[in-house]
Amino acid sequence: MEYQEAKDKFISTWGGSLGTLWGGINKAMAQIQSLLFISTKPLSMEEIMAELKISRGNTSMNLRQLMDWGGIVTKELIPGERKEYFSTEKDVQELARHIAKERSRREIKPVIKVLKDVSSIKDDGTEKTRELIKQTKALHDLAETADAMMNKIVNQEQTWITKSLLKLIK
Repeated sequence: MEYQEAKDKFISTWGGSLGTLWGGINKAMAQIQSLLFISTKPLSMEEIMAELKISRGNTSMNLRQLMDWGGIVTKELIPGERKEYFSTEKDVQELARHIAKERSRREIKPVIKVLKDVSSIKDDGTEKTRELIKQTKALHDLAETADAMMNKIVNQEQTWITKSLLKLIK
């Protein structure tokens, strides 16, 4: 397989499957991030558009969302250039930390809040109310514990994945 074929395959796979597993990331966002991930230098919006064959509006909107998504993509200033350039986190473990933190903030914490609200309703003494409270409290506790564990892992030092996996194996 030659470079261009391998590059296209990586971007297609990351954009079509892996990147979208983050949650809240669409195909174009994942493709932009994957292109920046394998790029040797920051890319301008025009370079991203040309490489991925997507419109200016689509590129602009998705770059903005990636910058809002825990800083996965950042703007780079290149002296003497008027264009804006973009890059992404290159360290895969740091990238995973950004994604985990953002997923917690965007997805898990709101669910925990809803489960807390629902499980805190007034018990009217009926069986159906007690069952709703019991089951939603159990889900709340599980989600809160899982989020706390993920936050503990994510807040570890740089080699959090390796250390965490080694702890699980031992």
